[in-house]
Amino acid sequence: MKAQEIAWSNHDIEGYMQGYWKNDSLKFYGSSGLTYGWNKTLSNYKRGYPTKDYSGTLKFKVNDISKINSGSYFVMGEYHLTRKVGDANGIFMIIFRKIKGSWKIIADTSA
Repeated sequence: MKAQEIAWSNHDIEGYMQGYWKNDSLKFYGSSGLTYGWNKTLSNYKRGYPTKDYSGTLKFKVNDISKINSGSYFVMGEYHLTRKVGDANGIFMIIFRKIKGSWKIIADTSA
């Protein structure tokens, strides 16, 4: 998640997305509803945060990490964006799964 903060804060959306499972089964649930797939999620991020003024500087605050099973965890927390177009804050719950030796987000609910 630290690497994602750095990538996002550099307006490197593709770099930020490296924390997600690059698969059509990735699930993202936000204010626009449910999105399936890595490419669609990337496209939505690029549309919603077209410039550095919109992406700003990202900070995560993790409030809870709970084990689902030996290869999966859910993480609940907050995100804070400091931006020229106005700050944005919210909450998230993400599910991490260990895939091919790397921890990847397989589902993300953000509001």
